[in-house]
Amino acid sequence: MAADIGFVLSTWQQLGVFEFILPFMLIFAISFGILTRAKIFGEQKAVNSIIAFALAGLAISFSQVRLFFGSISGNLAMGIVVLLAVLILIGLFVDINDTSNTGWRNGLAAFGVVVALIVILVALSNNGMVIGYGWWNLYWPHIIVAIVVVGSIIAVIATSKPGSSSAPAGH
Repeated sequence: MAADIGFVLSTWQQLGVFEFILPFMLIFAISFGILTRAKIFGEQKAVNSIIAFALAGLAISFSQVRLFFGSISGNLAMGIVVLLAVLILIGLFVDINDTSNTGWRNGLAAFGVVVALIVILVALSNNGMVIGYGWWNLYWPHIIVAIVVVGSIIAVIATSKPGSSSAPAGH
């Protein structure tokens, strides 16, 4: 018997896979990775896994954490799509194999940080976790335009060749 993907996703939604299991696994993996990398308890992977398991269990027991993960995952997907679109546009205009000019990479990294901050702010404001989050709802178009303008300026500066100038020769 073949089931369509919509039915499977709906069943998983009803079972709480997206609200409980996936956030639990994500929190567990991140906290276990941090504990293992930091070596707070030495090479004791059993201790790290017990602490990560407890932390993940406690985290998903709060409804705000579950709401935050539900909100941030959708916004994160949109942020990744925006970054991919910018990468495609950069690929059209910039020779990515040119190792002498890496300014566009720094500009892209800065743009990625801005997108990540926007994703986090939107996710927090959707759940009412940011004090004064109403300002985002009022001014988001202006903020996006300002980010695009500043990003464009950074991109132009970063991709210009060193020593090139727009001043006429002899001045």
